[in-house]
Amino acid sequence: MVKPPTVTIKDVAQRAGVSIATVSYVLNQSAPVSEATRAKVLEVAAELGYRPSAIARGLRAQESRTIGYSWHRVPADRWHPILDRFLYSMAEAAEAQGYHILTFTQPPEKRWQPYEELMLTGRVDGFILSETNWNDERIHHLLERGFPFVAFGRANEEWDFPYVDVDGEAGMRQAVEHLVGLGHRRIGIIAWPTGSLVGDYRYQGYVNALAEAGVSPDPDWVMRAEHSEMAGRKAAHTLLNLPAHRRPTAIVAVSDLLAIGAMNALHEAGLQPGRDIAVVGFDDIPTAQYLCPPLTTLRQPIDEVGRLVVEMLLKIIRGETLAERRVLLKPTLIVRESSVPTG
Repeated sequence: MVKPPTVTIKDVAQRAGVSIATVSYVLNQSAPVSEATRAKVLEVAAELGYRPSAIARGLRAQESRTIGYSWHRVPADRWHPILDRFLYSMAEAAEAQGYHILTFTQPPEKRWQPYEELMLTGRVDGFILSETNWNDERIHHLLERGFPFVAFGRANEEWDFPYVDVDGEAGMRQAVEHLVGLGHRRIGIIAWPTGSLVGDYRYQGYVNALAEAGVSPDPDWVMRAEHSEMAGRKAAHTLLNLPAHRRPTAIVAVSDLLAIGAMNALHEAGLQPGRDIAVVGFDDIPTAQYLCPPLTTLRQPIDEVGRLVVEMLLKIIRGETLAERRVLLKPTLIVRESSVPTG
């Protein structure tokens, strides 16, 4: 097999129409360069598949001892306590081994571009990804570049990459089995729109558990909603407006935020969650235990996820073999009064 020619800094300079020194300034951030020139150099370097010389990087700084992790803006009516905790657990695990987490933002389009820049400038030794989706372009790009990374989440069954994920299908199956065990047969679901990888897995757990219980779900029991309290509330009102003989006696939601919306809808209708209609969420956010009534939900092992992704990534960076590249952890059902009323 013929080895492809190595792309050099000279090749990047010629294609970008700048000097070798300018390319060096951009990649090493060693001198001021106009934003237009900087963008052009990075674009050309990415197109050519340029990778900084491992020897040159070694002479310059050995390694950055820094892990890259992308952050994003959360809408004002939402929150992300799960990812907040994930970030802290990562930072704690990384710092225990002499590494630090570098957070950065990513654009909604071409989300891989900031990853490319951090690779080319040598500022990180690897990446940890979260909020992955079907055929995630970031994962595809990093696989092509051969750069170390571990994902919190999956992308598809064909790509071979290291990840840790929470088994949403198993979690939602636990929730439905819990409700079936309490005697519920008409169980509605508030799910995210189709195309959400995490949401699709959780919805599949709902479908599988009902099938195993011998229940054929009414299509009107399935509500699709964006991730917000208002959307969950609206979806629950739609379920409550079904004829009495078809109205669900229990509702599962693919997130606690949607479940909170459902509970608020029940209160507005003069109904008591748990007593009149059972409600189960997913995530076990900190406020779940303080709701009225406290919310039954699935607790994700986030601290373990954060520790594992860092340990796996550092092994990859050190050239060690992973004992397991695909780790799937089960959530734990936390039963509270929203599904089993007390007294």
